[in-house]
Amino acid sequence: MIPRTPEPELMDEAEQARAYAEADFDEPNAAFIERVEAVLEAHPVPAEARVVDLGCGPADIAVRLAERHPGWRVDAIDGAAAMLAHAKRAADAAGVGDRLRLVRGRLPEAPSEVPVGGYDLVLSNSLLHHLPEPDVLWRTIDRIARPGAPIVVMDLFRPEDEGTLDRLVETYAADAPPVLRRDFRASLHAAFTVEEVRAQLGACAASLEVRACSDRHLLVRGTR
Repeated sequence: MIPRTPEPELMDEAEQARAYAEADFDEPNAAFIERVEAVLEAHPVPAEARVVDLGCGPADIAVRLAERHPGWRVDAIDGAAAMLAHAKRAADAAGVGDRLRLVRGRLPEAPSEVPVGGYDLVLSNSLLHHLPEPDVLWRTIDRIARPGAPIVVMDLFRPEDEGTLDRLVETYAADAPPVLRRDFRASLHAAFTVEEVRAQLGACAASLEVRACSDRHLLVRGTR
């Protein structure tokens, strides 16, 4: 197994944020949303649910969900100002800026705007591998989710060997700008395995399960 190599927590370089915002993540983002909808079939939330996306990046997922669910109020949280600038443009262009609040903050120091036990649905995509201490994500979820709230977290998982990692980079980032190829490779090195995430969940109050859901992603789902 490749040893984990942490990467910087924030993607706050202007070039990095721009490349990420302009990249084609339609396939994994659409898949994540469909997995959220599948969880909601089993654990429905109110039509006017309060939703949070932890580590929203340029907010493509938060914007898509706000478009699909006109009654939702979505808080999109990220620590990188450069990412939130792209998120604001995306929200305004989609006409959901009145229901999508952008909040700058880093875990575990959640900003005052984030309510304790106040969210009907907690989401996170591709944040976990950026965190030096992964437990802060699970502790934050425990703190901000209302009892019974559904939780959906998706992230990369670390490949077993360098050959597999190289193949993933060539398969999914062959035509990407150099900065994205670099970051994808670094993220695969920084990601946790399914077994490591399962061990992390042992200290979480929420009832969560984890499994691989693609050749490079893992999915954590359950309820608070």
